[in-house]
Amino acid sequence: MPNIKPISDLRSYTAVLDEVAQGSPVFLTKNGRGRYVIQDISDYERYEAEETLLAQLDYGRRVADERGTLTAEQVRGVFSERFAPEA
Repeated sequence: MPNIKPISDLRSYTAVLDEVAQGSPVFLTKNGRGRYVIQDISDYERYEAEETLLAQLDYGRRVADERGTLTAEQVRGVFSERFAPEA
């Protein structure tokens, strides 16, 4: 269950910060509406890494749509040419 508190609870911020744990952010409300989130730094870093990965995957998809893709046989051919043992 989400940990939701009014922003006025920040008057004793140490008590609020003690409730923040990995995977368990504290949601702060202002005038009864969700406004802020306090979360563990490792959760934030994971979120940033996921956003970066999704952006890179989207970029790869757009490039594949523009330039086309290779079949599995074409990829095997490229690798076998590059890494073939020299005689």
